Amino acid sequence: MSQFKDQTLLVTGASGNFGRIAVEELLARGATKVIAGTRDPAKLEGLKAKGVEVRKVDFDDAASLSAAFAGVDRVLIVSTDGIGKRVAQQTAAIAAAKAAGVKHIVYTSAPAARPNADAGLGVEHFWTEAAIAQSGVDFTVLRNHMYAENNFIDGAHVVASGQLFGLIGDRGTAYVARADAARAAAGALLAAEGKSVEDVTGPAAVTNVERAALYSKVTGKPVTSVALPPADLKAGMVAAGVPEGFAGALLAFQVDAVLGFHGVVTDTVERYSGRKPQGFETFLTENRAALGA
Repeated sequence: MSQFKDQTLLVTGASGNFGRIAVEELLARGATKVIAGTRDPAKLEGLKAKGVEVRKVDFDDAASLSAAFAGVDRVLIVSTDGIGKRVAQQTAAIAAAKAAGVKHIVYTSAPAARPNADAGLGVEHFWTEAAIAQSGVDFTVLRNHMYAENNFIDGAHVVASGQLFGLIGDRGTAYVARADAARAAAGALLAAEGKSVEDVTGPAAVTNVERAALYSKVTGKPVTSVALPPADLKAGMVAAGVPEGFAGALLAFQVDAVLGFHGVVTDTVERYSGRKPQGFETFLTENRAALGA
């Protein structure tokens, strides 16, 4: 469905990987009034030839946001990379959207977003979700599960070492390809109504044991899953050079996988994008070079 294809649609963070895919998907599905928002409009000059309006949208400059959101009917707010200041950035954008008369906000959040201290980066997403709900504007919160691409952060090292470290009791993660999540977000911008919070997942939950086995299958190299208690896993990350704060955030993701929050599987990608999400094994096979294979 693309019932809102003729309304004015804004995608923030459009020069990033996620936002750019969302813009391209909107165009492919017949959207007629697309605005690509970015801190650096020069990066999106090529979109103008496709009929896309490019606007400067800088969440750090709250005074400029009224012009950025002017005339917009529906907006996709792609969560910023400003860890530690995202709540202020995104709250300013939400206020500007409401003041401009935006009718629907789509926001890219994270699974199990909550204010608890053990939620890692989910705390910032929770307070952004709260600001959206308090705005009174209709919304679709898309809680994007772990991107499959995140495996490339340490995948080559894991394969080379033959060991994949994780927590005892891991119950799996429904890895979703970034492109699938971005296309779903575009679909929500085109069709979603009312107020909802939805998990965006891949087609199946994958445990660390299963992930290690897939690494082996795809690369032809032996990889074993090593289960550790939380303190040992965090200490290992810090010893490997991961900053303390970031190690804590990564650990929070793993703890949530043990709690089962990352094992949720939904039909959100297919419902909003019109296509089934890519399976994890297929994803790894298509990107085996990133694993050092």
